[in-house]
Amino acid sequence: MSADAEAPIRVTHTLSEAESKHLLAPFGIPFPIERHASTAAEAVEAAEAIGFPVVAKLNGPGIAHKTERGLVRLGLADTTAIEAAASDLLAAATDDDGEVTVLVAPMLKANRELIVGLNRDPQFGLTVVLGIGGILAEAIADVSIRLVPIDRHDAEEMIEDLATQALLGAFRGEPAVDRESLIEVLLGLSQAGIEHPELVSADLNPVLVVDGQPVAVDALVEVAGA
Repeated sequence: MSADAEAPIRVTHTLSEAESKHLLAPFGIPFPIERHASTAAEAVEAAEAIGFPVVAKLNGPGIAHKTERGLVRLGLADTTAIEAAASDLLAAATDDDGEVTVLVAPMLKANRELIVGLNRDPQFGLTVVLGIGGILAEAIADVSIRLVPIDRHDAEEMIEDLATQALLGAFRGEPAVDRESLIEVLLGLSQAGIEHPELVSADLNPVLVVDGQPVAVDALVEVAGA
């Protein structure tokens, strides 16, 4: 048998949103308060505990791209809305999704969005990525990239490299982006990449700027294994 034949086959696996956040949260990535519900009644309880309005998303080990499947409900303002949304989401689950829950989180509003993540380049290895997100992402393609590991100086440079600096300052009555908090997010992702060599990618999109603070409202992690 050849050496190539004996080599383990590397496959990739996409984690659920909850699994992705569970992996990244210990590295200081700021996620909103969330609760999981197995029934519509539990979703109502979760929403009442969090406070309206809320977001509801179907979460499961086989669910990676929720938006494309219509598995996200935004701006749910009362108990009737969350109950109906949770019922619809649970009914939309398939056998391939595995054991599902409804993830209930606060509906955050922001005028600015960032894209932050990790990406494994086939030639250079794991990189940290920072860019402008939202409706401007495709129009301006404003992105900064560094190889893992990064230090504080690298993180500061990544922020300074962004051409759209006006979006990082005070904007539409909101305070400037807390750069120290954003630096900690970048450093945390770099550390996650070091401590989890199986990481292929980690996508925090969007990272909303809420009262100047970066908050990652979604996460999608891809890992490799033998």
